[in-house]
Amino acid sequence: MFEAPYPPWDFTDKNRHAKPFAFETVLKRWPVILTGIIDNIYCRNHDLGVSASSKTDEEKAVVEEVINEGKKIISQIGQVKYDMARDRPLQPIPEDGEALVEVYNTELERLAEKKQNTWLTVSWLYSECYLYRLIRSFFVQTKHWKDYDPFLSQKEATFQKSSKAIYQLATTMHELERDKHTLASDPENLKVIFKEMIQMCLWGNATDLSMLTHMSHEDIQRLQSVGRDAQAARAKYILHDDQEKVWQHLVSLAGKKDSRVDFVLDNAGFELFTDFVFADFLVTYTPYVTKVVFHPKLIPWFVSDVTPPDFRSATKSLLSPTFFPEEDTPEGAPASQSTEESRKHLFQMVKRWESYIESGVFELSVPIDSPLGASDKKADFWTSPYPYWNMEVLAPELYGFLQDSSLVIFKGDLNFRKLTGDIKWPVSTPFETAIGPIAGSFPILSLRTNKADVIVAVDPQTAERLDKSGEKWRYDGKYALVLFQPRSK
Repeated sequence: MFEAPYPPWDFTDKNRHAKPFAFETVLKRWPVILTGIIDNIYCRNHDLGVSASSKTDEEKAVVEEVINEGKKIISQIGQVKYDMARDRPLQPIPEDGEALVEVYNTELERLAEKKQNTWLTVSWLYSECYLYRLIRSFFVQTKHWKDYDPFLSQKEATFQKSSKAIYQLATTMHELERDKHTLASDPENLKVIFKEMIQMCLWGNATDLSMLTHMSHEDIQRLQSVGRDAQAARAKYILHDDQEKVWQHLVSLAGKKDSRVDFVLDNAGFELFTDFVFADFLVTYTPYVTKVVFHPKLIPWFVSDVTPPDFRSATKSLLSPTFFPEEDTPEGAPASQSTEESRKHLFQMVKRWESYIESGVFELSVPIDSPLGASDKKADFWTSPYPYWNMEVLAPELYGFLQDSSLVIFKGDLNFRKLTGDIKWPVSTPFETAIGPIAGSFPILSLRTNKADVIVAVDPQTAERLDKSGEKWRYDGKYALVLFQPRSK
């Protein structure tokens, strides 16, 4: 099993000019996220209580049972907040019948032996994964809340705020259809659009709900801007850019049968929409890709990650005439300001996606009707605490499946942290070195906006300049990395 020559990021680093983002995470971000879950359950319980007056005695008894279970979950999450603030030991995850309990608890035992098992001494990557698996256990151990995603309303609300960019992209794809023959006649034309798609997916990742605790609607719109001028302006913020290498790799697939691209998904909502758009471009408008497989998480994860229910509901929401509000809402969703033409463009595009899902051109890596908490050998690994280095040993079925892929696109910051082990690598460490034994197993593209301390493949002088500038460039989402590692095995 591969082990890195440097320690992981944790909450105790005092060597840098400022505290690492890990420290801010455990003291500020996580309590906000946990409070959000408590508020969500409280509001649902309140609504249930109000509705009880119109129900039969038997129905009232069920409502009371649901409310009491909700109160227990609130109490459990409140205890986690209390323990976190006082640097108490992490508790074993209860045997709840779902995947990975033994994996988490075995590692927790190892950490306890090293006296690194409290909230401020444990490694950041393990503790953050543990937190979401622990939260899941609170819901699993109930009768009525097993299928409840405490982050769903946040995901949907943020998605609804993205209507402007969504309609704009739908029209862009309609224009590609009009210019399809011109594009196909010259690969250079396709390359220009391909780079637009890469940046769209890269910065679409800016809508990460675990990060947007204080971000306004205008901030979200700015981050989701998809105009060419915006893309050009952002190029200087990509600290390592392998777009040309990825394009050359894609062109090399021309003429090959069954070229498949895999998306290891990150956020639901607008980012999943951009993933669909990119996948659509690859299979509809280029001769290089014939199939796309999407890899979700099987439990609510890091607030906004895509689950199978999120994947199923995405196209339904986009086709619903009422999903995007026609007037500004109290929750901050703006009026869609769509035209009949842009609505038609969106409808046509999303119907094409549904036909691709039906025919298998687009495919979820697990059964599409998988409920929350399902277990699957091709998906459980994504919600484990492990780095991806040792996938071949720890998840051989998933590893073998990805070996058949022509390109595996890892979306977002957490996937980057797991690819690199969330290790304190020197900033100039080559990507190939940082991803350990998985390097060369299959072609890897990492699209990452910087939202955590770990950085690799960046020029040391650039990193030093940014450090001295006072910018929080490692984790404020302003800078990004586009990293490609070809197959060699």
